[in-house]
Amino acid sequence: MKVNTLLFDLDGTLIDTNELIITSFLHTLEQYYPGQYKREDAIQFIGPPLYDTFVKIDEKRVEEMITTYREHNLSHHDQLVTEFEGVYETIEHLHKKGYKLGIVTTKLRHTVNMGLKLTKLDQFFDVVVTLDDVENAKPDPEPIVKALAQLDAKPEETIMVGDNYHDIVAGQNAGTKTAGVAWSLKGVEFLQSYKPDYMLENMRDVLSILEEN
Repeated sequence: MKVNTLLFDLDGTLIDTNELIITSFLHTLEQYYPGQYKREDAIQFIGPPLYDTFVKIDEKRVEEMITTYREHNLSHHDQLVTEFEGVYETIEHLHKKGYKLGIVTTKLRHTVNMGLKLTKLDQFFDVVVTLDDVENAKPDPEPIVKALAQLDAKPEETIMVGDNYHDIVAGQNAGTKTAGVAWSLKGVEFLQSYKPDYMLENMRDVLSILEEN
């Protein structure tokens, strides 16, 4: 079936929030565990909801750690966030061509809206499914199923694009095609191990994939 729908993760896929996320984790962890965490540790935390990360570190202080993280994240957001190369032009083109476009993210809506507005990508997406909207985050298929329902789209006509295994597995669980992005901080090899259907070197690669489908 011809692809007519594209779903995208946000952080690390469309917008470069890597430095913001890493510094927010390091700021938080340094406050609670001085000198115990390094940059490479923070990279491993990118992807899952904050609760899932912090509960493994200290289940008694999860909520205060999340609060500390979010305060730092919000106050530094606009200084550190940009979109990745080729993203704006590609999304604009897909929008003009009439593709159904959605975002499926493990972030809260407020910070999602900040990132989309800052990068001016907010004008292109018909549906945005955030952590606020679901009971179960990716890799559970619920967020993708929800986005597809709102877009009146079929999984077999959809590609889920993301930078982490949560995105690939969630797409597979929901029955969509999947695409990893080579600019993922986790690395191409890591993503390839989850067997996405496609690997994008640049977001513009989506356009040639769609020509073949």
